Amino acid sequence: MSKSATLRRVLFSRRTLAVASGATFLAAGGGYYYLNSGPTYPPSTKETRRPPPPWMPPSREHMLDALRASAKSEGNQYPEEFDLLIVGGGATGAGVAVDAASRGLKVALVERDDFSAGTSSKSTKLVHGGVRYLQKAVMELDYEQYKLVCEALHERRIFLQTAPYLSAMLPIMLPIYKYWQVPYYWVGCKMYDLLAGKENMESSYLMSKGKALETFPMLKQDGLVGALVYYDGQHNDSRMNIALIMTAVQQGAVVVNHAEVTELRKDGGKVRGARVHDRLTGRSLDVRAKGVINATGPFSDALLTMDNAAHKPIVQPSSGIHITLPNYYSPRTMGLLDPATSDGRVIFFLPWQGGTIAGTTDTPAAVETEPRAQEEEIRWVLEEVRHYLSPDIKVRRGDVLSAWSGLRPLVRNPSAASTEGLVRNHMIHVSESGLVTIAGGKWTTYRAMAEETVDKAIEVFGLKPRNGCVTQSLRLIGSEGWSRNMFIGLIQRYGLETEVAKHLSDNYGDRAWTVCSLAQPTGEAWPLHGIRLAPGYPFIEAEVRYAARHEYAETAIDVIARRCRLSFLNAQAALDALPMVVEIMAEERKWSKARKVEETAAATRFLASMGLPPGALPHREAKGLIERVEGSLGFAHARKPRAAPDMVYSRALFEAGEVDALQTAFASRAKEDRVKHEEALDLIRGLPGYGQVKRKDYDYVLEEAGFSKAKDIDFEEFVEICGELREVLFAPDLTSIAKTKRTRIPVEKSGGGV
Repeated sequence: MSKSATLRRVLFSRRTLAVASGATFLAAGGGYYYLNSGPTYPPSTKETRRPPPPWMPPSREHMLDALRASAKSEGNQYPEEFDLLIVGGGATGAGVAVDAASRGLKVALVERDDFSAGTSSKSTKLVHGGVRYLQKAVMELDYEQYKLVCEALHERRIFLQTAPYLSAMLPIMLPIYKYWQVPYYWVGCKMYDLLAGKENMESSYLMSKGKALETFPMLKQDGLVGALVYYDGQHNDSRMNIALIMTAVQQGAVVVNHAEVTELRKDGGKVRGARVHDRLTGRSLDVRAKGVINATGPFSDALLTMDNAAHKPIVQPSSGIHITLPNYYSPRTMGLLDPATSDGRVIFFLPWQGGTIAGTTDTPAAVETEPRAQEEEIRWVLEEVRHYLSPDIKVRRGDVLSAWSGLRPLVRNPSAASTEGLVRNHMIHVSESGLVTIAGGKWTTYRAMAEETVDKAIEVFGLKPRNGCVTQSLRLIGSEGWSRNMFIGLIQRYGLETEVAKHLSDNYGDRAWTVCSLAQPTGEAWPLHGIRLAPGYPFIEAEVRYAARHEYAETAIDVIARRCRLSFLNAQAALDALPMVVEIMAEERKWSKARKVEETAAATRFLASMGLPPGALPHREAKGLIERVEGSLGFAHARKPRAAPDMVYSRALFEAGEVDALQTAFASRAKEDRVKHEEALDLIRGLPGYGQVKRKDYDYVLEEAGFSKAKDIDFEEFVEICGELREVLFAPDLTSIAKTKRTRIPVEKSGGGV
């Protein structure tokens, strides 16, 4: 037989055809899977380009009346009694309210402060499956940790589908500086993709060194091998919390913020309601319910002690701080993860709401309503950021626009033996009195926690829901009529700036139409509507009115911190916007002059906990016609220059006109455009604010800047030295601050822990 005949026989044999057919089938199936994988977006239709049906939630007074009615008896019966009273309006409490109300149960929720006033608004803003959790599961052969990863990946997908306008996928880069880490990280991220299965967002991928630097140009180049990129979710946490609250109201729940539980009411030894104090009016009322759920997070022990004076604390609070940096510190669409910092902690570096947030830390802390980020922890985060950025980027303390601290509610199950450690995820505990406590967990799994809690409440209290849990498919308020192109319709109808329209669309969903209907004309050729609260940020005055009328905002802090996120993005900008916010809230709530003064003072104190520099004052702008005319003619009153110590907290190293003054001083001593070091030191000591410069400070700055070997300096080097000396001289004193106990942040708490 000839070779050609043999070849034809082999090529057209049944085995060859079977192999070819199988390969073709696999290739086609793989291609189909790849083309249909990744995120799904709501379809854009003609309906999404017009406003949804209007909806006005019941007033706060109506909600208070409903709470009072629950305690009114007719004989031995309470016809208006609630099925559940939920204490706590954070992520967990709001999630439980949505789940229970959507099952047809009669639900009430009270919150001592504002919805998401605590931990729920101070997270890392990630909706993450837990790539670090997976590492621990594999390295320690921990099956329980593996199950947590699977649950979180499942819940991540649901999270992004039920609130698509508030959450989105975010690529996160892991820079690689050692060749052996390439296969290690690649295998880990591919396992992460595999576990997500059909619920995966996008496949992780490897980046070359050049591509990594092209994507993240501010990354340190020295020693860089490449990078690996994986995908997780990101969201706006307090806006998500408000969406949950308003969805619960849509489903029939009664919710009241600024209402504190002062006493638990018992009947036959079982908790059957609570005494609630309205912190706005000073009045108290009784609320009757078949069951009470404690969802107060870090404050869980307070309610448990109220139930049982002999209760032993189960919460071990841990403080995690974050800082906000200007947007030029990171790309707009790429985050960064350092999985092993200098002391073993995890740090994220993420674009968010037009800024860049960096964190987090892990420090033992006391339970308090407004924890503050310690200066030592802020400095540590800045130092870790410097390690990953190019050496030509000077990371300054003045670049910290805001800094906040959130308390992680780490808990130990009181039913477990004393040798048991902290629970891995969350805990549901039923006291002898019937009080149900849900504590721990994180934002990503809030829905699963809520479902489990309501299931337990139905079992314990013998409730009869109308239907089962529907929160896997229940879309939150604002989602139904939203599409990614909706902002274009807002621009065309209301004449908004593109940045403002996208902001409203991405934070309010289809409710953005209602926000825009409250917008005042700007009086300019463009934009036609949308007066900004602060220059450089897309928040507009209409959002304040909407928050008061549609989202139960009762104080100025409610607005600047939770309804819009200005205090988290820039504490100084929030202070500048405060007078306008207070005036609009005063119109909506009919505040007196005394109340306006109180609100301004309270909000200023709050901003101090958000990183506002000591002694900061609002940057006043000319508003009246006379002031504007004076400004245009050059007769306006000059802004008082800030003192040298205050410039440490400024994004600019020097005040306006200060560089010109330095040039004049330098020219008075320069010979051939250069000045010797001894003369430069004398010259600097003679400048305003530099009189206390010591020789060792000057030498330290010379060494840091690389000028120590030169005999003299030019003007540009002189300016750099002056700027560096200011940082050294007026940096916040850490010697007077007690050293905080640093602990290695465990995997369970990476990513904010909420």
